[in-house]
Amino acid sequence: MESVTEEYPRIESKPTVLMLNPPPVYLLHKSQLSHHFDFINARDSPLPLHEFLAAGNAAGVTAMLTNNKTLITGDGILRHLPALRCIVNTSAGTEHIDLAECRRRGIAVANGGAVYSDNCADMAVGLLLDVLRKISAADRFVRSGVWEAKGEFPLGNRLDAIEAILP
Repeated sequence: MESVTEEYPRIESKPTVLMLNPPPVYLLHKSQLSHHFDFINARDSPLPLHEFLAAGNAAGVTAMLTNNKTLITGDGILRHLPALRCIVNTSAGTEHIDLAECRRRGIAVANGGAVYSDNCADMAVGLLLDVLRKISAADRFVRSGVWEAKGEFPLGNRLDAIEAILP
């Protein structure tokens, strides 16, 4: 079996990726990703973002990795990135990205969309059950050892849970 490097010709220079707010996955896979991309982390600079970009530090950037914490507009960030071809948003939504300007410049935009929706819903239901049934509070009560002095933990009952949901 041929190796990956034999199947795909090696690119002379790696694409340069500007990271505005690196996601946690970047830190986990930094060494592997660095073989394929050159990363510029704008947060590593002591300069404010607009000054960092205006100084030409990211002129050769072809891709940007961001989340919804930074406004990306034509007269803001985009004007300093003439080679930009792709924006990858690691959060849901694109309200912070000037999509019309990206379309005009031929910049592809991708985002996480609803990728975490099921997990978020599962967590919400789990936390609701935790609060209604006092699971975490009971755990803290037992682990603290005060149950020996105070007796049993007062568990909630079904009526309490219904009253909590329907006041």
